[in-house]
Amino acid sequence: MRDFLSVTDVKKEQVVKLWNLATNLKKRPIGGALRDRNILLLFEKPSTRTRVSFEVGVNQLSGHPIYMDSSSSQLSRGESIEDTAHTLDRYIDIVVARVYKHEDLIKLALAMEKPVVNALSDIEHPCQGLSDLFTINEKLGRIDGVNIAYVGDPNNVFNSLVLGAAIMGARVILASPKGYMPRKAIVDRAEEIQRGSLKMAESPAAAVKGADVVYSDVFVSMGDEKQREERLRAFLPTYQVNTKLLDKAPKKALFMHCLPAHYGEETTKEAVYGPRSIVFDQAENKLHVQKAILTDMIDDLK
Repeated sequence: MRDFLSVTDVKKEQVVKLWNLATNLKKRPIGGALRDRNILLLFEKPSTRTRVSFEVGVNQLSGHPIYMDSSSSQLSRGESIEDTAHTLDRYIDIVVARVYKHEDLIKLALAMEKPVVNALSDIEHPCQGLSDLFTINEKLGRIDGVNIAYVGDPNNVFNSLVLGAAIMGARVILASPKGYMPRKAIVDRAEEIQRGSLKMAESPAAAVKGADVVYSDVFVSMGDEKQREERLRAFLPTYQVNTKLLDKAPKKALFMHCLPAHYGEETTKEAVYGPRSIVFDQAENKLHVQKAILTDMIDDLK
């Protein structure tokens, strides 16, 4: 990989390679793949799991993580992304960027010779998508033909999940209220990769009926706070993933949520801590998959 800005930057055989590497790194977490390498974590948005998993991962691979938020950089005082990128190229081996606007991520990657990893933008969260699908494959022993019911807002996490599912032969069934449909560009790209990879359900109950996995995420993403009341009216109570809805899914169906969870909104504590939940296994696997991505990038730089 040159950069990893979208799930579509990797092909199926590359994903399989990354997952095999992630599996090995999960068994043997300490290594030297990033020895003497400096990895910048440039975060405009708050983060718990993504930040900590990247920092821990870089440390476990003997590298040096450097955290910088936008307020502590000259970006906050008007320095251009291009000038920042050209300067960072002289210091850093990989930039992991968490940004508000995907277009800024593209500007950064175009201006840099060193690789850039998307740690979340308003359009995609590809590290999350790959690690979620890795978790499904780990738990079910397969990914091809898996049905993933996504109930809620088709946000950046959904975008990466559906694109990744299309690449790996899985299918996403979306249940979302009118007015909250996925981006046309995402739908078209998923269909281009695999016909029928995204289906629309009439209701959450219909979406989970034949699901292998039920997936939930927040109704109000970062940047959408001004729409909070409007969104909660649109999604609640119909699109909440709770034990009542999970009981409508097959008995072996698993429950996923990328966290943080807002209990009483998109899900409930009973669902997250229930017997179907693999939520915290899902969170752990971000560490292993992200380490695999960084290792693969460094190998390409050698």
